[in-house]
Amino acid sequence: MPTQWQTYPVEFKGGLITNISPLQQGINSPGSARTLRNFEPSIEGGYRRIEGFNKFDSTTVPPYGMPKVQGSGQTGTSLNIANINTEPQDGDTLTIAGVTGTYTIAVSGVTFSAANNSATITLTTSLDSSPADQAAITFGNTADVIEGLYYFNQNAIAYRNGDIFKSTGSGWTQINVPSYGTVLVNGGSQTGTSLIVDGLTGTPQAGDTFTVAGIEKVYTVTSDATVTSGGATLAINPALASSPADNAAITFLATERALGGVNRFTRYNFSGTPSVMVVDGTNKPYKYDGTTFTELTAAPSDVDAAEHVVAFKSQMFFGKGSTLSFTAPFTDNDFTAANGAGVINVTDDITGLIVFREQLIIFSRNKIHRLIGNTIADFQLQPISLDIGCIREDTIQEVGGDIAFVGPDGIRLLSATDRIGDFGLAVASRPIQSETNVLLSSNTKFSSCVIRKKNQYRLFGYAAAISEDSAQGILGTQFADQTSQGMAWAETRGIRSYVADSVFSTDDAAEVIIFANSDGYVYRMESGNSFDTANILASFSTPFFAMGDPRIRKTMYKLSTYIDPEGSVDGNATLKFDFDEPSVIQPTSVSIANTTATVAFYGVSSYGTGSYGGKLVSVFNNQVVGSGFVVSIQYIFEGTDPPFSLDAATLEFAAHDRQ
Repeated sequence: MPTQWQTYPVEFKGGLITNISPLQQGINSPGSARTLRNFEPSIEGGYRRIEGFNKFDSTTVPPYGMPKVQGSGQTGTSLNIANINTEPQDGDTLTIAGVTGTYTIAVSGVTFSAANNSATITLTTSLDSSPADQAAITFGNTADVIEGLYYFNQNAIAYRNGDIFKSTGSGWTQINVPSYGTVLVNGGSQTGTSLIVDGLTGTPQAGDTFTVAGIEKVYTVTSDATVTSGGATLAINPALASSPADNAAITFLATERALGGVNRFTRYNFSGTPSVMVVDGTNKPYKYDGTTFTELTAAPSDVDAAEHVVAFKSQMFFGKGSTLSFTAPFTDNDFTAANGAGVINVTDDITGLIVFREQLIIFSRNKIHRLIGNTIADFQLQPISLDIGCIREDTIQEVGGDIAFVGPDGIRLLSATDRIGDFGLAVASRPIQSETNVLLSSNTKFSSCVIRKKNQYRLFGYAAAISEDSAQGILGTQFADQTSQGMAWAETRGIRSYVADSVFSTDDAAEVIIFANSDGYVYRMESGNSFDTANILASFSTPFFAMGDPRIRKTMYKLSTYIDPEGSVDGNATLKFDFDEPSVIQPTSVSIANTTATVAFYGVSSYGTGSYGGKLVSVFNNQVVGSGFVVSIQYIFEGTDPPFSLDAATLEFAAHDRQ
């Protein structure tokens, strides 16, 4: 009597699970994955190959601001430069406007003055000609990390080495340029290292740089000015190259933001003008409305060098150490107690602030608090947890009505419950605890974002020693709100993110997700079918299926894979028998591809062989060989094909006698 064939169907769902035994996983969660890399559990079903990323702007964020030649008539291999607040590095390359050639800084070739925002650099070759005074210098450094990034007013805004730039995608424009009014020289015949000016509507700060119409060189303010009735005497370096004319125009170039750490921000609109407030842990906070850059020069010491910021109840809240400072209502810069501003000590270093359902959640390393109320008159600080906190800054995101963050034992979800004022704090990453531990222990910096249309949380690790191809990440798709069991997980490889931001932009009518690292570029995630032209390597391995009795040998005959394609698909599938033990002989892989079908794919099909309006192949049938007690299917796809979803599979097999 011929052996009876049987069919074993499996629907792909449940995400990556690695915290249970292989046989248990295959019996209880057959649609889950034991490896799931660069696939995402999809809210539309199955596992979808993730989308790629492209450069947001084809040019790098300038590494040292907008430096300029300091004085005309320079020749040879020595060059004085100004308007630079971070020391250039040996081996950096540069070009000079109006001078032919690309130049390289020699070994030990930099003498830098942080106080004066200037440097003398030694070049490996002599200047082809003498550059003009204040000629623009463009550096080619691509090794310094971008430490701040957000999307605002249809611009990506990036902080790198003490300067801030914006781009719509076609070149970077510096924005850390102070606005102090129409500033003019007050009186002729001035010389030396001070300059009397008037027309000020703000207070120049140490580190500000400027030029004076009609005279050479760039000048740096060396101490904070004292302004009286719009006038001030500025202490400057270097000494004036010549005496400026009375009423000569002063043009401010930049305000120094050197030594800043990770930039954190909040978007807000208190007065009808959308704005963003930014802190960096070193400098004074600044606000930007798309046109005007303004430092909070009068901020108190508890706000100066703040590390966290959030807009809540039409007030601005700043976190520094264990201190939470807030402005008066409907203001972003009034810290007067009589007007409703105040300070709260949360007793532990703040690691993140987020607004959640009409309350401010305050994360610290060992505690979580919430602030309820509307003003200083009724604000109440209440504990949520006094022994669990967020140990990794920049991992806090709201996803699907819950707050995801990294705690001491993995990724947790802060969730509201049916009880008023109560919260859940379940560990959501327990199914992938080993992967989470590897990510947290292998990296030194973390960034995160949400993809709203996918109910998805993404966490990325960054370490200088880990290459882009090996850059690690975790993504979780939420299928059920307010429950850690509603998360389905996967891993990412190849997205190297130091900072990231995601926002639904009403101006763009789309969700914008951007990230950056140390190569100088800003990238747009969820864009294109490649990792900036590089192949996307995606893999998925099912659990080991027992298909009935795990002690009865089965022979495989046919594998059918059900795929929802959006274009070409090209990969392979391999059966792995008996837990892929070293002593078990494994069959060769079979092709999963539709590039030879009658449907024409741009760049793949030839004229006359493809069919206009053809239907994409969605069921891939393969004859397979091999036998064993349990079996797993391993799928690997590498290329730049459009995303596709692995929905389900069937295995046709025959069961034999017990052995």
